[in-house]
Amino acid sequence: MDGTSTRATVFETLFNFRDVGGVPGLDGRPVRRQRLYRSDSPHRIDGTDRAAFEALGIRTVVDLRRPSEVRRHGRVPAYDGLVYQHIHPEHAFWEEAAYSEELGLARYLADRYHDLATTGGAGLVAAIEVIADAEAAPVLVHCVAGKDRTGVVCALTLSVLGVADDDIAEDYARSTAASARFSEWLASTMPDAAPVPAPFLASPAEAMTLFLAELRDRHGSVPDYLVGAGLAPARLDALRTHLLD
Repeated sequence: MDGTSTRATVFETLFNFRDVGGVPGLDGRPVRRQRLYRSDSPHRIDGTDRAAFEALGIRTVVDLRRPSEVRRHGRVPAYDGLVYQHIHPEHAFWEEAAYSEELGLARYLADRYHDLATTGGAGLVAAIEVIADAEAAPVLVHCVAGKDRTGVVCALTLSVLGVADDDIAEDYARSTAASARFSEWLASTMPDAAPVPAPFLASPAEAMTLFLAELRDRHGSVPDYLVGAGLAPARLDALRTHLLD
């Protein structure tokens, strides 16, 4: 995978923003840059951050947060030409599945991603349908931290594009450092806030490789999973045509 400096844009109040492109896909063809971005929630951007965000020319923002999260924090600021789509993949609250160190972060997170794939398939498909639409690009996909719901959508997309699991997992794992930056910002701006539980901050590469391998065991392949969840097979071709050089 190529260097961080060529794929990330630095913001003051976005901590997990990056370009998903640049990695090799089917037949060695690279995933196109400046077509698909991922990040934590952009509701905080203002001033210089907003100018930098608008300069990227993002045409569509796909917000994967729960309706309650959108109501609580708000959405990306509107600007001319921006289309905002709120797509919520249904899934249980993580508090309903207790984390233990004996279970481990990778296993716990992979299980949460399987829960999302099981109950939120329609929402995941809806998000990927937007990504597959060349007219919607550039697209930003985000949730709260930009690592879990966003990580699954980006992992499924990259897998359809033929990106190796190790490269997908490497990109996913970069969210751990972003979570640390967010935690530092949170501590400085809201010092009385409760500590964030470990699973909400960590993105071990093993969690994503586990999830992808087990999803294939259960469904045959990532495309088979998506088609079974309602994605039209033609959208797989559209995704590859649009996002592969």
